[in-house]
Amino acid sequence: MVDETDQPDLEDDRDDDAYELDEDAVDRIIEAVEAGNQTRLQEELEPLHAADIADLLEQISRSERRDLILLYDRDFDGEILSELDDSLREEVIGILHPEVLADAVRELETDDVVDLVEDLEDEQQEAILGALEDSDRVAVESSLTYPEYSAGRLMQREVVMAPEHWNVGEAIDYLRDQDDLPEQFYHITLVDVRMRPVGDVTLGKLMASRREILLTTIVEDSFHVIPVNQDEEDVAYAFNQYHLISAPVVDEDERLVGVITIDDAMAVLDEEHEEDIMRLAGVGENSLSDKVIETAKGRFPWLAVNLVTAILASMVISMFDQEIAQLVALAVLMPIVASMGGNAGTQSLTVAVRAIATKDLTGRNVWRVIRREVLVGLINGVIFAIVMGLVGIFWFGGPELGYVIGAAMVINLVVAGLAGTVIPVLLERVGVDPALASGAFVTTVTDIVGFFAFLGLAAVVLL
Repeated sequence: MVDETDQPDLEDDRDDDAYELDEDAVDRIIEAVEAGNQTRLQEELEPLHAADIADLLEQISRSERRDLILLYDRDFDGEILSELDDSLREEVIGILHPEVLADAVRELETDDVVDLVEDLEDEQQEAILGALEDSDRVAVESSLTYPEYSAGRLMQREVVMAPEHWNVGEAIDYLRDQDDLPEQFYHITLVDVRMRPVGDVTLGKLMASRREILLTTIVEDSFHVIPVNQDEEDVAYAFNQYHLISAPVVDEDERLVGVITIDDAMAVLDEEHEEDIMRLAGVGENSLSDKVIETAKGRFPWLAVNLVTAILASMVISMFDQEIAQLVALAVLMPIVASMGGNAGTQSLTVAVRAIATKDLTGRNVWRVIRREVLVGLINGVIFAIVMGLVGIFWFGGPELGYVIGAAMVINLVVAGLAGTVIPVLLERVGVDPALASGAFVTTVTDIVGFFAFLGLAAVVLL
């Protein structure tokens, strides 16, 4: 029998710092930069993935970043540029020597180049485009004509395709004869005589089938085509919903113009999740590498909105100034009611905004979700009403104050559940991003209702 006490505790052995940059390695890299030792720098950076080097560049200071890039010189990998935070790309591109930049961008797929240049100034954009081969430049410039945040911007032009009448042997021979296949691809897209995609064949099925098998007999059961002007959020949703690995992109005439792969779709999902979280917190699209002035400017509008909502709540309080003067306990307890309502509203709001983003909250189930959140608010309100009622009784020695704060707690938590769900739904219906504006509205509602319910009931019952 094995003694369970001798078994390793996997939970305890888990490395909380997994995939973080090793601090000792970072110190060695900075030392190599300060010493101007290019050979040592190359040795330290060689085992690192491009994403790790991008993280390193984002974590060090501006002067250290410049020195590292200049010393790294021609070993600078184009993948590092594609992994960098948007706010740093322009700075890094400005530091790179033109010939180093040219070598770096030539290594990238067209979708990565599009992502790289779309937010740059014209001069830097032209420098990158000028480094590309003519065919790649035409492809990138064509992609830039599509709307921002569309499938046309997200797709790559390097597509592996085959006529629908080919068999497996013809497809394999064709692939072996090509010198410019994409570094990574998952499907061969079958097209008809009009260049319209009709199906996908995975590389696994291709390699597992006999040469005489027709490609049309081994196509994937699930086949989704992405319109070139479709919003990238919808593209990412389709990949996540239907478990896609790649999908062909078609123009208005349904002709094949590109392909989107799962890594790009998941990057969009990650960006959307991050954006929702940042907007719910009222910090916009700031990053750790932003300057102080840029960060302050980005946060100022949200703080200004919060100031307005705080003034509205204070106006409600001022309506009961005489009652508060007569019973100081009201001033002590009223922040509790507002705070509980605000937290409950934020919980419902977060659930609703996420459900809207994932298309789980629809017109068919919206009333059921609203009813659920209201009932949850009611249940929690009753529980905390009992708790605060007892606190009010034992703290201030009378049952009346306990009844008042208990009733106010129930009212505010019910309203919080209602507002946290209804407000983002209404904003989404009128075309406003729920993550962007819901927080201020929900906070205003819960503060005003909480103060008014508590102070109003106190005025009626206690005074």
